[in-house]
Amino acid sequence: MDGAPVASYHLDMASGGESEVELADLIRQLREEIKAAATAGAEPGETLRFEVGPVEVEVTVAVSREAGANGKVRFWVVDAGGDSRFARSATQRITLTLHPKEVTPDGTTRSPLISGDEVDGER
Repeated sequence: MDGAPVASYHLDMASGGESEVELADLIRQLREEIKAAATAGAEPGETLRFEVGPVEVEVTVAVSREAGANGKVRFWVVDAGGDSRFARSATQRITLTLHPKEVTPDGTTRSPLISGDEVDGER
């Protein structure tokens, strides 16, 4: 995405006393934010909307597995400062490129249109 505008998204993991969150929860929260922006863009009188392009999310994750033969593998997004429970060698930096699509009533998909207020630190 060289040269493309980048939406900066910061998950405040310090609130609530948790230093990590499951990757699925991060993606779910991001989906809700995009839906909220799309809803705001559909308000009467809103004349400027933006088509959502690829969303790039870069995170540091740690992998854990529940005990047992069928133990579930979980990916935890950890704070950049690190969590003492996860050794540095147990974490990986990954980049996810998501292509948001809105499902229309007839079942086809399209890129969502969004609008919203500028957020501090947004670039």
